[in-house]
Amino acid sequence: MNYNYKDKNKNTFKTWVLMAIFLGVVVGIGWFFSIYFNSPTILYFAIGFSLLMNFFSYWFSDKIVLKISGAKLLQKNDNFELYGIVQNLSQRARLPMPKIYTINDSSPNAFATGRNAKNSAVAVTTGLLNILDKNELEGVVAHELSHIGNKDILLSTVVVVLVGFVALISDMFIRSAIWGSMSKNNENNNSGSVLFIIGLVLAIFSPIAVSLIQLAISRKREFIADSSGAFLTNNPRGLADALTKISENSIPLKKANKATAHMFIANPFKGKNIGKIFMTHPPLEERIKNLLR
Repeated sequence: MNYNYKDKNKNTFKTWVLMAIFLGVVVGIGWFFSIYFNSPTILYFAIGFSLLMNFFSYWFSDKIVLKISGAKLLQKNDNFELYGIVQNLSQRARLPMPKIYTINDSSPNAFATGRNAKNSAVAVTTGLLNILDKNELEGVVAHELSHIGNKDILLSTVVVVLVGFVALISDMFIRSAIWGSMSKNNENNNSGSVLFIIGLVLAIFSPIAVSLIQLAISRKREFIADSSGAFLTNNPRGLADALTKISENSIPLKKANKATAHMFIANPFKGKNIGKIFMTHPPLEERIKNLLR
């Protein structure tokens, strides 16, 4: 079967663009503070740090995602049915078989991660395994394999590290401002005021920016993975029924995290978003209608 992945080259390009933007932003912040504090060392540190973070996000972000999600590696003897489904669909899709992980959580959900097809992983919750039959589970696995084939996984996994950095740098500025305000030196107080303003702006706008980034890379790719997965199994009803069961379950994921939310097949917060505009996933009802149509 000659399985066609639609957006793999586009997603590779988006990944490098995102990493380049991250590099530019961090270097820009470093340049500002090197001028403000008259210390070229800050700029050198910012360049080195941004390069290190890009390297780290490319090589290790998938391991971070699996770790913070509480995923455990699955062996063939642990679940013959799941292992066989992943193996058969991987062969049909002409993809290397990914590692399989399970998450001990009653909320039904799943995600794929990894830097490329040869170093990929599929994780499913125990809650998902408990409520789906074989056809429905095939639909979910095919959806996640489509993310791997389309090279969505590198883009979405790198975002996890960069999103985490946005929160970290915001917190760093605010803490620096507090430290500066405690100083009796007037120059330090002025520095603290500037840091506080920057930290406040980041604290207000970073969650919005993060949501918009996740939205931009998530909504369309979910529809594409749905259709690609249905094509792979030749059974759109299987995935549609799986999404229906997931939508009927109101249990949020225990380790739901804003940085990783966009990676899952369905919103892990179960409707706790601010509003529809900031949802990282298209409504399940729309996806089900598309599959059945």
